[in-house]
Amino acid sequence: MTLRLYDTRAQLLRDFVPLDSENITMYVCGPTVQSGPHIGHVRAALSFDLLRRWLEHRYGRVTFVRNVTDIDDKVLQNATPEEPWWALAYRMEQEFTAAYAGIGILPPTYEPRATASVPQMQELITRLIDRGHAYPAPDGSGDVYFDVRSWEQYGALTHQSVDAMEAAEDADPRGKRNPQDFALWKASKPDEPADATWRSPWGLGRPGWHIECSAMSKRYLGDEFDIHGGGLDLRFPHHENELAQSTAAGDGFARYWVHNGLVTVDGQKMSKSLGNFTLARDVLDAHEPLVVRYALAAAHYRSSLDLSESSWAEAEAALGRIRTFLERAARVAEVDAAESREDLPSAFAAAMDDDLGVPQALAVVHETVRAGNSALDAGDRDAAAQAARAVSAMTSVLGLRPSDATAAGDARAAALDALVQEMITQRAQARADKDWAAADRIRDAIAAAGITLEDTPAGTHWSIDD
Repeated sequence: MTLRLYDTRAQLLRDFVPLDSENITMYVCGPTVQSGPHIGHVRAALSFDLLRRWLEHRYGRVTFVRNVTDIDDKVLQNATPEEPWWALAYRMEQEFTAAYAGIGILPPTYEPRATASVPQMQELITRLIDRGHAYPAPDGSGDVYFDVRSWEQYGALTHQSVDAMEAAEDADPRGKRNPQDFALWKASKPDEPADATWRSPWGLGRPGWHIECSAMSKRYLGDEFDIHGGGLDLRFPHHENELAQSTAAGDGFARYWVHNGLVTVDGQKMSKSLGNFTLARDVLDAHEPLVVRYALAAAHYRSSLDLSESSWAEAEAALGRIRTFLERAARVAEVDAAESREDLPSAFAAAMDDDLGVPQALAVVHETVRAGNSALDAGDRDAAAQAARAVSAMTSVLGLRPSDATAAGDARAAALDALVQEMITQRAQARADKDWAAADRIRDAIAAAGITLEDTPAGTHWSIDD
């Protein structure tokens, strides 16, 4: 099958045809590091981790760039005398990195910081001025704006007319030709720290937000690349402005635009500005990382995801069914340690090729688990082993294979196993001593904890009830 992706700009599903089938190129807007990540940020990063993993499965090499916006109005506002803006940005960047790694999001090929590409931003601004699509403020303030009416395609991503757009509020409007013109370069202000400014042909200042991604994507991926990703809330103005300034400068820019849906709380977008967010570290402290990954991946990437306590419980139960089957199969059937591409069911691949249909792909996982359990119950070791290889291959692609759980999760599992095994040993000794009351008491205590024992000729095994 051909991989199809929903292209936000085209507003339809398109066959994915890469520029170079031996190296897929992706740019995803990363965090603005003014404060720590909430679970919505993690869901966004996971959406593109899943896409990247599938592209790697289909094509092999993927060059994946995710930036860090480490200079911005909000970063400066949140800095303090005790913690300068650059120190705050670095500390928050580490929090994002820890949250991403916590649920198994692969590190990007390149992760550029905006502050490391200021010369490239200035070069791009100069090109836009030379082409007649940008202008320095006539009052000599040092601001530089993109002239939206100079570029007929402005509004192509979100299909809006300029007249229907709200005024851009990212810089002093006094020097603008049009209210919708947005800042490419922002003149330094007396109340801003001196080390947050750079020299430029237009005076001391710093880049506007939108120019950062255009310059960094070009620097690391070239004039044109395959996929530009980000949250649905970035379509306008950020991505609209990126598209306009890059194409107005003469670059091909992104060939496919992919946007993930938002995490909502009672139907409202989870947002720091609304104060309705849940910090990623709080979620990861409360739940096993693989459970968090499953819960965030279970909805289609383009849909809204309304999280509740039941979300985590459902994810935990689903992972429990997968774990229990793989453990049963490993005890009874001969399962190769390394699965191959041939082990991936065609129905799973078809679901992933259809705009990254992870919910449908997970349904194939659980259908295979049920078939594998039936094979084990029937004593069909070959069928059970085949199902186990398929489940391992599918969960590996999704980053959900139980054996790949984080060290923290493994430590918790090992501690629980040690406790249960000790109780199993005590029960076995009680039965050997014909102390049936003690054996029953231990069995009941284990059952009360939601644990099922399975007595087999090879010994007693335990699993957590679904």
